[in-house]
Amino acid sequence: MELKNRISNRALKVWRITGLLSSLFGWIITIAVAVLTYIFDWPDWILAGIVIISVIDTYLFIFLIPSVRWKRWRYEVRESEIEIQSGFFVIKRTLVPMTRVQHVDTKQGPILRRYGLATVEISTAATSHQIPALDTTEADSMRFFISRLARVEEEDV
Repeated sequence: MELKNRISNRALKVWRITGLLSSLFGWIITIAVAVLTYIFDWPDWILAGIVIISVIDTYLFIFLIPSVRWKRWRYEVRESEIEIQSGFFVIKRTLVPMTRVQHVDTKQGPILRRYGLATVEISTAATSHQIPALDTTEADSMRFFISRLARVEEEDV
């Protein structure tokens, strides 16, 4: 059974910006190697190899990984449990019973805030689970909804 809720499509922009920032670090190293290759007269294959690695890294982290990650992320909040599906090569599905939920947080970094997104973090005694890149209003209402359901479940026990 396929889960019906998806994260915001603006997550693609956020993940691509994050990928760009991490790729910039690789390109800085590539430029440094280019300068060192010129100064010390190293073989050209060293520079060519690092440029190829940087191009592949840039493509993966800006285009491919965010797209596949967005397509795979799904979630569903039910009265008795939260189900989260994620993964790149291996699809992981997690069920979090409401009786195990201890607290629910929303988090926003500067890039998420810029795009009106927030991450919902669900904590149990042993683990923490995240639903990333939801619209801020959806994340806030989900936080209240889950905490209310967890409180009701706790009272019923």
